[in-house]
Amino acid sequence: MAEERKKETHGISFRIQITVKEVLDTDVLLKLFFHLPVNYPSTVPDISVTSDQLTRAQCVDVREKLLEEAKQHLSEPMVHDLILWVQQHLKDVIKQSATVCNEKTTLSKGTEDGIWMLLLHFDHMRAKAKYVKTVEKWASDLRLTGRLMFMGKIILILLQGDRNSIKEYLILQKTSKVDVDSSGKKCKEKMMRVLCETELQSQHKRFQMFEVKEYSSLEELQKEFETAGLTTLFSEFVPPLLK
Repeated sequence: MAEERKKETHGISFRIQITVKEVLDTDVLLKLFFHLPVNYPSTVPDISVTSDQLTRAQCVDVREKLLEEAKQHLSEPMVHDLILWVQQHLKDVIKQSATVCNEKTTLSKGTEDGIWMLLLHFDHMRAKAKYVKTVEKWASDLRLTGRLMFMGKIILILLQGDRNSIKEYLILQKTSKVDVDSSGKKCKEKMMRVLCETELQSQHKRFQMFEVKEYSSLEELQKEFETAGLTTLFSEFVPPLLK
C-alpha cells in the first residue's frame, strides 16, 4: 500500500494505493484520494476513486459506497476502517454496480436526470497552454462537457455532467499543481471561485462537448450563455466580475 500526504490550508490531502486480490478473476489496483477537512472526523472526507481495471461508473459506485460507510463513522477516525471496508467489499460493489447499470440502461435509456452544472471563475492562468491542456484532459476523463471561456481578463469554466464527476473535478482543481507562480514554480490554483453549482434545468441546453473559446467582447460572451438558455446565470454572475 503506497501513501502520499500533503498538508493543506483547509485540511489534509493524501493518496493511497491498495491492491485488492481476486476481484472478478483479477487483482484490482485502487487509487484513493482523501481530503480531510479541518473539522474531520465530525465531517466525512472528500474521496476520489480511480482504477485502470474498473470503469468510470464502477469507480463512482465505489466512491458512493465509501461515503455511505464514512457516515457510519462520524466523530471517530475512519480512514483505516474505510480502507479495510473497501478491501472486504469491493467485489460485491462491482457486482451490484453491473446490475444497477443494466437496470438503468433498460428503464431510463437516454434520460439526463441528475445532470449538474458548475461555473468557476479564475483570476489568471500564467502557464496558459499547460493549464488549458490539463483542464481538457480532466473534462475528457470525467466525461464533462461545457466551455473554458476567455474574454479579456475574465476566465470562466462552465461544466455539465454527472454530479459525482463535477465533485471529482473540483477536487482535482483544488489539489493539483496546475499553474506556476511569479517565479515559475509549479503551484496549485489558489484564486478559483465557485460561482454556481446547481442541477441542470429543462430550459438549459446540454453542451455536447467541451470546448476552449475566446470572446472579443462581453456581448459575444453573453450570446454564448443565452444560446445555452443560461441568460439568468450570465446576468447574475458575469457582469459583477467587471467591477
